[in-house]
Amino acid sequence: MAPSRRASKKRKREKHAETEGDAEASVDESDWWLELSQRLSTTGEMHTDDEEEKFKSFFRVSRKTFDYICSLVKPDLSSRPLSIIITVESKVLTVENQVAIALRRLASGESQHNVGESFDVGQSVVSQVTWKFVEAMEEGGMDHLKWPDENEMEEIKTKFEMIQGLPNCCGAIDSTHVVMSLPSVEASNIWHDSKENYSMILQAIVDPEMRFRDILTGWPGSINNHHILKSSGFFRLCESGQRLNSPVKELEGGIQIQEYIVGDGGYPLLPWLLTPYYGKDLSASKFEFNKKHHGTRLVVERALARFKGTWRIIDGVMWRPDKHKLPRIILVCCILHNIIIDQGDELHADVPLSHHHDSGYKQQFCPFADANAQTLREQLSNYLSRKPRQ
Repeated sequence: MAPSRRASKKRKREKHAETEGDAEASVDESDWWLELSQRLSTTGEMHTDDEEEKFKSFFRVSRKTFDYICSLVKPDLSSRPLSIIITVESKVLTVENQVAIALRRLASGESQHNVGESFDVGQSVVSQVTWKFVEAMEEGGMDHLKWPDENEMEEIKTKFEMIQGLPNCCGAIDSTHVVMSLPSVEASNIWHDSKENYSMILQAIVDPEMRFRDILTGWPGSINNHHILKSSGFFRLCESGQRLNSPVKELEGGIQIQEYIVGDGGYPLLPWLLTPYYGKDLSASKFEFNKKHHGTRLVVERALARFKGTWRIIDGVMWRPDKHKLPRIILVCCILHNIIIDQGDELHADVPLSHHHDSGYKQQFCPFADANAQTLREQLSNYLSRKPRQ
């Protein structure tokens, strides 16, 4: 009896899969990076002979971290249809090739055309591969961006207190603008911010090691920090007692301090969000509180500066991005930011931390002040003023 058509097709698929697997294995046996590195050296894009330094400069991650990222996205990228991982020269793009293209696009902020030239692929390939990488990272990397558990939080509070002495502090909050160039048909005033740019907001809460612990993005640049905060899931959790809800900390003199985060004057003063004092002729204790508060809050400004300095696709001006996809790209860059910290990568030398992440934007001011929060801040201010300087 002749074999059935279904059985014949099955054997063809198995043979095709074996051929595809052999092709990818043969590519993996040679180091794709060495070939790329040699090509970059001949074009003058690299100015060092140290391969590890060259790799990190190009992708913003160490080779060890690159391999780890590949392990996170491999299950998803390996299951993609073959049609999207073929170059114009009909070469198979391995998972490593795809991650390299996507990381270069996110890290450099260069156009898809320029990134494609570096890897000898077309612009459409860069576009497809980058987006598939974003989807795969959302699937495989979210464990690197989450609110800390109870044990982690105790370590975080201890480290925050070591910075400037603020007890029971759980995080620092700030926001930054991702600037865009929009076509005229999409250039609504709601995206037009105070600096005359079209932009999207990223709100971030970080721990003492500059790791993102909670983010919110997608809001237009004209919306103020207070409104964005009130629209966040984090706000709802805190207001309902489901977050920053551990037992109060007893300080000297019977002062009880609940868990809180710190933010600048653009945020409301709440029992779980402490902002600095404003006004002239502040007392010595209030002045000292502001000093310690600012020193603690610097961690989020440094985190956002590092974030934008590393993932340059969101620094500068993005050319006509898809506003529905951009929040997901920002999210994945936040995940990658955390992975670099979790993996212990050293910060690359050309990533600045001294400049402000939102240069040119005026300081916002929110007049709202909860009465209980005012009392709490006053008690904490007096406690810090009595505490011996370390």
